Amino acid sequence: MSFIVEVIQAILIIMAAILIFIAAIGIIRLDSNMDNVFYVRLHLFGVLDVACILASIGLGQYLIALLYLIITPFVAHAISNAYFYSEDKINKSEDKENV
Repeated sequence: MSFIVEVIQAILIIMAAILIFIAAIGIIRLDSNMDNVFYVRLHLFGVLDVACILASIGLGQYLIALLYLIITPFVAHAISNAYFYSEDKINKSEDKENV
């Protein structure tokens, strides 16, 4: 039984490493001149969050993984909301064009 748990934990850590690698390549390859690139990056960091949750489960830190799973959607929403309603010149100029 212990061997099966160790195999499952190893698989979860490998899956987390693969997700981290894919998200890192995506973040590096993004063009900064795209529309809404901030939200694309936030989505890729969400993939990194899932990878961290899988790694935490793989390392046996179930409470941390559960806490991370509960908190990350709220944090991502707060960050995107703050960016959308921020007072920087880029957002305000885009909003004026869309109205």
